[in-house]
Amino acid sequence: MASFDAIIIGAGPGGYVCAIRAAQLGLKVAVVEGRETLGGTCLNVGCIPSKAMLHATHSLHEAEHNFAKMGLKGNAPSVDWNQMQAYKQEVVDGNTKGIEFLFKKNKVTWIKGWASITAPGQVKVGDDLHEAKNIVIATGSEPATLPGIAVDEETVVTSTGALTLKKIPKSMVVIGAGVIGLEMGSVYARLGSEVTVIEYLDTITPGMDGEVAKNFQRILTKQGFKFILGAAVQGVEVKNGKAKVSYKLRKDDSDASLDADCVLVATGRKAFTAGLGLEALGVEILPRGQVKTDAHFATNIKGLYAIGDAVVGPMLAHKAEDEGMALAEIMAGKAGHVNYNVIPGVVYTSPEVASVGATEEQLKEAGRAYKVGKFPFMGNARAKAVFQAEGFVKLLADAATDRILGCHIIGPAAGDLIHEVCVAMEFGASAQDLALTCHAHPTYSEAVREAALACGDGAIHA
Repeated sequence: MASFDAIIIGAGPGGYVCAIRAAQLGLKVAVVEGRETLGGTCLNVGCIPSKAMLHATHSLHEAEHNFAKMGLKGNAPSVDWNQMQAYKQEVVDGNTKGIEFLFKKNKVTWIKGWASITAPGQVKVGDDLHEAKNIVIATGSEPATLPGIAVDEETVVTSTGALTLKKIPKSMVVIGAGVIGLEMGSVYARLGSEVTVIEYLDTITPGMDGEVAKNFQRILTKQGFKFILGAAVQGVEVKNGKAKVSYKLRKDDSDASLDADCVLVATGRKAFTAGLGLEALGVEILPRGQVKTDAHFATNIKGLYAIGDAVVGPMLAHKAEDEGMALAEIMAGKAGHVNYNVIPGVVYTSPEVASVGATEEQLKEAGRAYKVGKFPFMGNARAKAVFQAEGFVKLLADAATDRILGCHIIGPAAGDLIHEVCVAMEFGASAQDLALTCHAHPTYSEAVREAALACGDGAIHA
């Protein structure tokens, strides 16, 4: 029986980061992973391949719509779907092999196979038993589907199947107007598919700042998206490789249907803990299927921890990574901490949408006195130069102290721009602190500074 200081189950962002940090802190670590490659959903069938597809199709859009404006003349490129798929796979392979290299570098043992926890401190993989002082559940999540919808990953797909369609569909229905649905929908919209999004709620991207969500929907509509909001999907019928989506409009209870070549079910994700033996072990599970943990990631079983998508909180790779690092510190006898108030969220469409901290709606509900600083990318020279002038930066600060409470960006490189606000919030900075910081010109980041200036005496370029 092999013995370790820590066995981590799952090699996604939470698991592999936890393993590497724990090894760096001197622990003897093993990771159990049943996939043929490391990296979990994120690197294999999630974040990374989808970003490759988004980049490829954004480049296509630039060639089709903006090259000629810049004096780059010639025929627009045609799409070689098989080559685009091959490019996506090269990106995935490079990243997953990179994790394998990091395991070897940090002396992390990869136990290949699927794990079950047979007793406290004991993990079974195949016929082999392994023991550990600490066991970490980092098994991630899987797509959640709706009742009455059979997913075949060919005509009716989850995000996994949407990455490997045999051909570009002429029409696609996306069920759910969240991050995954809009990102994958934008890939196919740029490839020429007619994309219709059906959403149960009356707004897209639930939880997003309302003003940003409204502008986001307007921009996506200009890009060719069609939205059917306030609609409850009743079922999907597949016949001869075509799908018929039936739905009911909530406002008047009327029935309607829509035909499509492909249906993407993007109704969220749920914790994946099947096969671990948690019920027999007596591990407390929450009503929505997540593992119950305390503030230090511990379950009710001594020495058993859980992080990432398997526990409560936003299902984000970077949230899992932060929890993995914090838990590694705790297992090594140090203090580990995650600031859940400063976890950014990003939608990688074009334009990107990024946010951190409170929304305006949340501040109003809390009765917090606040001020708003806004700046449009139309006033940013760099954004105008590269046809990316749609959108704005919106900074929220405390009315009395000027302390930054949140930021919401829709525009170019929003996913990168948000991080200077994250750092500012970690240090308890004011909007004036950000406004007084010199930003290079011409950069998109100047729009963030201008929004901070707008919280005071006013922006310069608006």
